Amino acid sequence: MNPPNFRTFDLNLLRVFDEVMAERSLTRAAHNLSLTQPAVSNALRRLRESLDDELVRRNGQNMEPTPQALALWPTVREALRQLQTALAPSTFEPAEADDSFVLAMADATAAELMPGLVRLLEAEAPGVSLHVLPLASRDPRKLLEDESLDLAVGFFPAVLADLAARAQVGKGIPYAHQRLYDGHYVCAMRSGHPLAQGTLSLDQFCAARHLLVSFAGRSFGFIDEALALIQRKRRVVLTVNQFFTAGYIASQTDLLTVLPQHFARVAGSVNGLVQQALPFEVPAVHVDALWHRRMESSPAHQWLRQAVARAATLAYATDNP
Repeated sequence: MNPPNFRTFDLNLLRVFDEVMAERSLTRAAHNLSLTQPAVSNALRRLRESLDDELVRRNGQNMEPTPQALALWPTVREALRQLQTALAPSTFEPAEADDSFVLAMADATAAELMPGLVRLLEAEAPGVSLHVLPLASRDPRKLLEDESLDLAVGFFPAVLADLAARAQVGKGIPYAHQRLYDGHYVCAMRSGHPLAQGTLSLDQFCAARHLLVSFAGRSFGFIDEALALIQRKRRVVLTVNQFFTAGYIASQTDLLTVLPQHFARVAGSVNGLVQQALPFEVPAVHVDALWHRRMESSPAHQWLRQAVARAATLAYATDNP
């Protein structure tokens, strides 16, 4: 395949391609572009001829992209976004904005951040709305890539390690992150639990039956990694995917669970849980905000990131007076 001559290539075809890829429909793409459907079809035909690839095939009512189209689209979309920003930079006035943002975080993280964040919205951006989804993965990059999320907040050690490794070898890094706070964990149990009184020992902790919060359903987490370093292990007999659920189950059974310290206080006041210090060293859990770099220069997204960081600072100050 001969590459197209860039000097004579019609860049308007890329706008059509981007809209068709986004909508997977010639009709909807034509409506969004204020063009007729024959005009969109003609533009797509010319682009196919220039790139020597079918690009999209009809599949029922929708258009199915080819592998080359899927590989090309992220670059085209980012280039168009950067060009639009350069030619017509947007502004964001919080008091007048009516934007809507989608965030993903665990319920314990939401309990830490959302009260302060809601107060910031009420004071500064009353027209802005937030949609918080449960964080179902330690790697939310795909959701950020396909724009299902504006921001992910959580503990992403493997993601950050991968980004650092890519940076060291000079690879492009399409994601950015910001440290919000360091979380510390405690062991939680019902108030009448035999281990609720006195100091919890390592032997008692390892001999007990445990409940683990795991987004993926795995029965091995960072607590088990810390135990493995001292050649110990515990028995996990149940996994759930929410901290609130874990706290409630622990309040009704003899299972032990490990919760973020701030959330254990909230759950304890509701469910009557007792906190015990973990009888071994556990590194702090770094809670980060993660986003796609395509949003880096968006004033609205910049405000969102700053608001989340301010809410985290307020929450951390409250937890550590």
